[in-house]
Amino acid sequence: MKISDILANSTKAYPSLEIVPPLRGMTKNELLESIAPFMEFSPKYINVTSHRDEFEFREEADGTFSRHLIRNRISETTVCTAIMSKYDVETVPHIICAGTTAEEIESKLDNLEFLGINNIVALRGDSMTGEKRFSPTPGGYRYASELVEGIRKYQGSAGYRRRRSEEKRSPIRSGMTDGHEMTDRYFCIGVGGYPEKHFEAANIETDIANLKKKIDAGADYVITQMFFDNQVYYDFVRRCREAGITVPIIPGLKPLSTARQVNMLPESFSLDIPIELTSEIAKAGEDKDAIYQIGTEWCIQQCRDLIAHGVPAVHFYTMGKSKNIVNILKECF
Repeated sequence: MKISDILANSTKAYPSLEIVPPLRGMTKNELLESIAPFMEFSPKYINVTSHRDEFEFREEADGTFSRHLIRNRISETTVCTAIMSKYDVETVPHIICAGTTAEEIESKLDNLEFLGINNIVALRGDSMTGEKRFSPTPGGYRYASELVEGIRKYQGSAGYRRRRSEEKRSPIRSGMTDGHEMTDRYFCIGVGGYPEKHFEAANIETDIANLKKKIDAGADYVITQMFFDNQVYYDFVRRCREAGITVPIIPGLKPLSTARQVNMLPESFSLDIPIELTSEIAKAGEDKDAIYQIGTEWCIQQCRDLIAHGVPAVHFYTMGKSKNIVNILKECF
């Protein structure tokens, strides 16, 4: 089922999860065991992030240097397939501009459709390690809005429609192989939103204008970056509505779990952590268990308040951790 349909048909807020593909060496069973604790709460879908390929230069015997491709993680498509083979849950792979050409993205879309996956999140992705500013791959997209537009145009092309009418769909997911509409809306597309603005944006108004470009290009809903002050989210939604953005805006949460994250999260994600939370963390000193509990309780209160304010869903960034998220789900859903 498309996320847009889930949102339209839900009568109360539901949880969704986001996981990071495992490093190479983890087995399929280990992956499935890592997400098993979440499944008792019946998440509507699981997002799987995408990570761009990196390169490193190695010195050869003759003194020259050669460039080598580095892929440290299992692909998001493989992870989605593994989850689908075990659990009855929608999977939502992330598609990124970074390090990818338009043709490679089209090939990935074909693979996802073959597998019966019709939900994706379209993002720009991060700069390559060592780059100060994002540089698009030659033949690729610079902005997420261009990516969304490219996906819609590709699906609307005559060749794509012809293949869709001639080919049978994948038998992997029963009930998903027949009756799909022959339109450019096969994929439900989510995009990212930044309540405290993207770190590259000059101001929040410019950032919301950029978000509207993604919606106008064909995106169906928004998932926000994590935040620790709910008023920031409420103000963001208000600004978006005033700008003419009418699609659902799903809040994203991550519980703070270590003292180190007080500095690391603002640096990595360009966000603020309220003084009330940082003060409590400071009082805990070196007590790691106390800090962990403080972060969990703060996120529980955030989640309860968001649900009370009528949000359609709450999206949790698990970052490879399950215990604190499970505790939050127990309290809120």
